[in-house]
Amino acid sequence: MLQNSKEKRTYDAIVIGSGASGGWAAKELCEKGLKTLVLERGRMVRHIEDYPTASKAPWEFEFRGVVPIEKRSGIGGANWQREETMHWTLAQDEQPYIEEKPFRWFRGYHVGGKSLLWARSTQRWSDFDFDGPARDGFAVDWPIRYKDIEPWYTYVETFVGFAGSKDGLDVLPDQVVQPGFELSCVEKYYAEQLKELYGDRYLIQARCAHLTDPQEIHRQQGRSRCMSQNMCNRGCIYGGYFSANASTLPWAEKTGNLTLRPDSVVESVIYDEQKGKAVGVRIIDRHTKEAIEFYAKVIFLNASTLNSNAILLNSKSSRFPNGLGNDNGLMGKFITCHNYRGSGNATFEGFLDKFNDGRNPGHAYVPRFRNVYRQDTDFLRGYAIGMFAGRQLEGNVDLIGDALRDHLLNPKYGLWSMSAWMQGEMVPEESNHIRLSPDEKDKYGIPKLIMSVEWKDNDDKMTADFVQQQSEMYERMGFKNINVVDRGSPPGSDIHEMGGVRMGHDPKTSLLNKYNQLHHCKNVFVTDGACMTSGSTQNPTLTFMTLTARAANHAVEELNKSNL
Repeated sequence: MLQNSKEKRTYDAIVIGSGASGGWAAKELCEKGLKTLVLERGRMVRHIEDYPTASKAPWEFEFRGVVPIEKRSGIGGANWQREETMHWTLAQDEQPYIEEKPFRWFRGYHVGGKSLLWARSTQRWSDFDFDGPARDGFAVDWPIRYKDIEPWYTYVETFVGFAGSKDGLDVLPDQVVQPGFELSCVEKYYAEQLKELYGDRYLIQARCAHLTDPQEIHRQQGRSRCMSQNMCNRGCIYGGYFSANASTLPWAEKTGNLTLRPDSVVESVIYDEQKGKAVGVRIIDRHTKEAIEFYAKVIFLNASTLNSNAILLNSKSSRFPNGLGNDNGLMGKFITCHNYRGSGNATFEGFLDKFNDGRNPGHAYVPRFRNVYRQDTDFLRGYAIGMFAGRQLEGNVDLIGDALRDHLLNPKYGLWSMSAWMQGEMVPEESNHIRLSPDEKDKYGIPKLIMSVEWKDNDDKMTADFVQQQSEMYERMGFKNINVVDRGSPPGSDIHEMGGVRMGHDPKTSLLNKYNQLHHCKNVFVTDGACMTSGSTQNPTLTFMTLTARAANHAVEELNKSNL
């Protein structure tokens, strides 16, 4: 009976996590014939039927989306909760962590993960990003370059579907795109002025994971064109933007090779001392608290950056007393993210005969222009800038009676305003790390994570440069009421955590090889943000998905050669 039970819990592959990268691992492994188990610690979410607020109008909510104080619950409930997205809220006791230094950790614990919540901006990385550590000596050299993953970018982009433009910039390689969302008149003005005044700075359409001209591959997924509702983080019933729920998970399910198990909190990866490899995964059932083991030949970690680190650190054995594959003690170190501290806005007094018509789920984007071809500042790496210009109706809630009625019936547009926000590369440093608590555990009996990540002098200098440069650009272009500031938000606020299980050439200084395999346990692959050797100024999710597709292909090839 025990043997029969174990056989029922045995698969060809196990994928931990069902978000953007986990969905891609599932798709690729299932498509290539592997019976694959996907473990998700959160609840089940089915595409369309489990989006309770999708496409609802404001008046369909009791308080137009405002959540009364007595109904607020979960992490962050007091500040940002809206009724439209309450169904994604994480309970306060679900996974408490210890802030040795202030850290803001956003999580998506449900099937689909943060692929249902992301901002959907997607850009390829270039060799300027992969060369960064080799150029300035921070972190270690990436074991890959742009040419190694360029065909995989194309492969992923063709399946996912992105809107944007081809811009011919070496700092931001062109990618497979459908027609982008048009820039507003003020954004076009800004783009013209930027090129004229600076020469080496460009404002372009931001590339985003939205379908504007669905191709046959997207229709086969059951997806249709983006309707520009700008309600994306409620869940999209059209599949107009990419999510694992709308795309990769249903694709994997169609093969007949997928088993999806939600409510499965992964405790550790099981290592067999005799076989010298991982043989399975131990979970805690979220409802019963029962410990259950599942077995497979190959394991993909896609639990999100910090949880993939935590799972491996907690996967201890006689061979790996400090965590699976952690011979060099570097696991959990060199954590990085994006610096969003700088933001600003200004008004523009022109184009008063024009206004925005319709909604744009994307925005404008200024690619990195600092330290690209040479070191030209007193800080390392650089930052990109997101921008959006719009014109709002003037609102005056202080009016009463006839004046209020006339104001509502005959609204007037105000000035154009333009917002800007930086996305800076945080240089990886060893002191920025996470580790497991030796004494405190969560309700599943799993050690709590200790966050010890802080901004460094380089981040301060980079933020100051953004504040100075953005203020100057606004001023030179004739904008008024300029207000560009350092918000001082803590690390993690950007939701782009990376590192801790970094790729590299040398097992002494890295944890993974060029195919995302643990150096010392080759049948375990880490392809979410934990694998990143360093960050960049671009959004990382497209690169996570691309590395996953490439690693899954390699895993199947190695399995077929009996190398795993």
